[in-house]
Amino acid sequence: MTHPPSPLSRRGILAGAASLAGTGVAMSAGAPQARADSQNRPRNAVIFRDVRPLGAPNPVDLTVVDGRITRDRAPMGAKVIEGGGRIALPALVDAHIHPDKSTWGGSWVSRKAANTIADFAAQDAELFRSQIRPVGERAYGLMAHAVTRGTRAMRAHADIAPAYGLTCVEGVGQARERLKHALDVQIVAFPQHGVVRAPGTAALLKEAARNGIVDVIGGIDPISFDRAMDKQLDLVFDLADRYGVGVDIHLHDRGETGLMVLRGIIDRTRALSLQGRVTVSHVFCLPGLSDTELAETAEDLGNLDIALTTVAPSESLVLPIAKLREHGVRVGLGSDGVRDSWSPFGNADMLHRAHLLGWITDVRLDKELAACYEAVAHGGADVLRLPRADLSPGSPADFVLMRAECLPQVVVDMPARDMVVHGGRVVARDGELI
Repeated sequence: MTHPPSPLSRRGILAGAASLAGTGVAMSAGAPQARADSQNRPRNAVIFRDVRPLGAPNPVDLTVVDGRITRDRAPMGAKVIEGGGRIALPALVDAHIHPDKSTWGGSWVSRKAANTIADFAAQDAELFRSQIRPVGERAYGLMAHAVTRGTRAMRAHADIAPAYGLTCVEGVGQARERLKHALDVQIVAFPQHGVVRAPGTAALLKEAARNGIVDVIGGIDPISFDRAMDKQLDLVFDLADRYGVGVDIHLHDRGETGLMVLRGIIDRTRALSLQGRVTVSHVFCLPGLSDTELAETAEDLGNLDIALTTVAPSESLVLPIAKLREHGVRVGLGSDGVRDSWSPFGNADMLHRAHLLGWITDVRLDKELAACYEAVAHGGADVLRLPRADLSPGSPADFVLMRAECLPQVVVDMPARDMVVHGGRVVARDGELI
């Protein structure tokens, strides 16, 4: 994706919450339809009648032309969809999910005890071999479910290793193709078994990047897991530089080990001029830093436009989103694994993830709850380099209609997604993909 980040991407998360309540929205309460020259009539014009954008107190008509929100009056012949007074909120972005691993929609899987990444990776391969449904079907089921819950885009990590070849990457690609009308997807070639410790993985990563079947090349814990920091990072960054793809490194290590890897990522991003193309996921080494150390690290990340993602796993491991955004760091949230060998939990519902973010950080104020929604709506869009779907004129018509009183209540109560709109088209209704 090559869209520049929104100017709002460099504001703190709490300050950014005001944008949800104060964005100028294209609305015209009961405005008459203007006559349009038939030769210049837009290809797709829709009026969403009687909706409350961003929780506005009074319903208005929201006009969409060719997949974009517009201030203009709707042309003659525009399709009308009744909103019934529902609240309209920006659709959500899942910045970190593993749909290839999921057993979503299938039979229950009893999981075994595991303590290390190597244990989990071995169970991934065992589960892969046991599944009757191919990766493409399983991934499609989960990704389609995410759409019905209001997800407009996702970064999908797909395992790549000698145990799978390119099967997982190709399966997620098949699911992406089937859902291209409803979901924007970036695919990461993720070396879950290690880049160096699993011989043959490096060649597969190169093949995936060279053939253009992935958008991003991944990595994982270069020191503690792969035990070859320079070799892993050099290989991953070389592929990104050579084939024009992005980088997304899983970094679970804490303390000085994690910071050493992060510094290695920062140095290579600077040396290869890969600003804006690098993401680090999880980054458990950041939350424990002092304010001074965090500010120094965040300054480097912001200057090089290195993005971060978190899945809000706990109060002690969630990234300090507000402080990072003060330094211009793009931060998104994700689902991570969903019903896979790692965990029986997960639901690919990013509104639920906003709820969890509020829960573990113990927020109470309306602006704090709104900030949690912004993190899953606009934070993820910033990471994926998508334009924000903030319901402002010219923004993508990607939004969700729900019966609710206000935005903070939505984060707490997680109401049903009655209607999901992508590019001005209704793609899901009452929990079912259209």
